[in-house]
Amino acid sequence: MTYALKAPTREKLMRVGTANIANVLLKHGFSNVIMQGIYPISTTQEQLVGPAYTLRFIPAREDLSRMSNYSRDDNLHRRAIEECPEGAVLVMDAFGCTRGSSMGDMMAARLKYRGVAGVVTDGGYRDSPAISAVGLPCFQKHNAPPATPIALHPISLNEPIGCGGVAIYPGDVVVGDGDGVVVIPQALVDQVADAALDACEYEAFAAMHIRQGRSIFGLFPATAESRLEYSRWKSEQKQEQQE
Repeated sequence: MTYALKAPTREKLMRVGTANIANVLLKHGFSNVIMQGIYPISTTQEQLVGPAYTLRFIPAREDLSRMSNYSRDDNLHRRAIEECPEGAVLVMDAFGCTRGSSMGDMMAARLKYRGVAGVVTDGGYRDSPAISAVGLPCFQKHNAPPATPIALHPISLNEPIGCGGVAIYPGDVVVGDGDGVVVIPQALVDQVADAALDACEYEAFAAMHIRQGRSIFGLFPATAESRLEYSRWKSEQKQEQQE
């Protein structure tokens, strides 16, 4: 699997919304792509884009999930922080549990320094205000102040997981914005990025006309006629930019 996005593809995904991407994926037959109940920790954080690197938790058990074991260098949670590739998104399957934290601000700071794109969990974080200050795009179910070993035990690294009700395979591309988080199968990412950007740009064209009082009939959703009108408008815009 690869953990690098083509630069043009990443740039396109940074410009489109999760809703646009979900609509494109629906046309490819994928309906379960938006994580349920997962939100950004800050409304001002930047768009999250990157291939998934995964960690799976199971419920903690007292003989294994102790702070003494947690501090070991072979602990998979700590390894995930040090091994998640640059530009990737650390996605943590916490089975919806917020009785223990999936991450705190020290781990977030380390990931930020290492160039990781961001973090997603269907659990929660401790020190969320401090994580927000780190500047790393992060998404969660809701805050979870208790220590990780109280409720969570890391069991596997970089294997297929579920997060927010969505299947994620290592290398799938994760996009997060103010609406939530969407997952793109790795094999489709380039064509999905192209189609989502086109849809986003068409919406800008439609919004311009709606602000001028035009009806949505024959405009949104797009029709064959409005697509032709849009194509002519794009050509005119491009020509004006070149002059």
